[in-house]
Amino acid sequence: MTPQDQKSVEVVKNSINLIKDFISFDETIATLEKLKNEIEASGFWDNSENAIVVMKEKDRILNLIEPVIFLESNLSDIANLIELAEAERDETLIAELSKSLEELANKSVTMQIDAILSNEHDYASCFVEINAGAGGTEAQDWAEMLARMYARWAEKRKYQTEITDKNDGDEAGVKSITLYIKGNKAYGWLKKESGVHRLVRISPFDSNARRHTSFASVAISPEINQDIQIEINDADLRIDVYRASGAGGQHVNKTESAVRITHIPSGIVTQSQVDRSQHRNKEIAMNMLRSKLYAKKLREQQEITSSSQNKTDIAWGNQIRSYVLQPYQMVKDTRTGVECGNAMAVLDGDIDVFLEAAISKL
Repeated sequence: MTPQDQKSVEVVKNSINLIKDFISFDETIATLEKLKNEIEASGFWDNSENAIVVMKEKDRILNLIEPVIFLESNLSDIANLIELAEAERDETLIAELSKSLEELANKSVTMQIDAILSNEHDYASCFVEINAGAGGTEAQDWAEMLARMYARWAEKRKYQTEITDKNDGDEAGVKSITLYIKGNKAYGWLKKESGVHRLVRISPFDSNARRHTSFASVAISPEINQDIQIEINDADLRIDVYRASGAGGQHVNKTESAVRITHIPSGIVTQSQVDRSQHRNKEIAMNMLRSKLYAKKLREQQEITSSSQNKTDIAWGNQIRSYVLQPYQMVKDTRTGVECGNAMAVLDGDIDVFLEAAISKL
């Protein structure tokens, strides 16, 4: 093997060991064997409720150990093939296998990060709320660019994305927008994105082509399932209905179908205008409210942090990441120090390097 191949092997082995340590691999395998014996026992399905719980636990454990099995199997196969190819001096095959080994090393790092996201709420879908800050039209355009970035990221991961609320900007972009990203561990991957994002560029809205700095805030909250009880007193809610704004046809502009819900004790506001049905928009807004209250509860328990509840200015000094397009291209995360010179690729959804670094610091 070449030194680069050996480096890739070490990366994969290191990821395997880290995953095993994180999930207590030996204990997890022992638990899986007990569950299999229980499932195979006669009369297992006599108690259907218990059987469903056991089967779900089995599936959960299989998901935990699957990365280890996948990485060990593929590493062994590629290493054996490289050995054979080297013995036969097949340079073309050796090059192909080296590339496969490098790809496996990259994948192992992602799988390692994915294994860290094992808290209950990490598995959830999520809401991504983006608000334009200082910078006027520039900031509103920036907020829309961020929404596209997260939508493209979700698309590459085969997640589903839906706009649940959108407040168009005066000239361009959006004043605020909320995306619902549906997929396994969507919240886990994005939860560290909460904060202020800063953009530096030559303004397309400035006839003098001057450089502008714009800000937008991002707040991530998990979608919670119905099993989690969040008590909401109807007396604590103010519910307003209004005409939806922006493009959407005559029905949107003439019917008060949009719903805004204010939770008075916490000051949390959620709204939805995505559906023609006022009832459906209220349901969506209530779901978002429950999710935000749950995120607030978790933050207070110091299990997670949710900047959606932090009363910080969307301006200088509070940014978690800076995106510079002129006079050079650079995206830098101020928390982890991770940098990327291909800013356009980042804005097209290639943000995993930042997500992985932030999650690794958990």
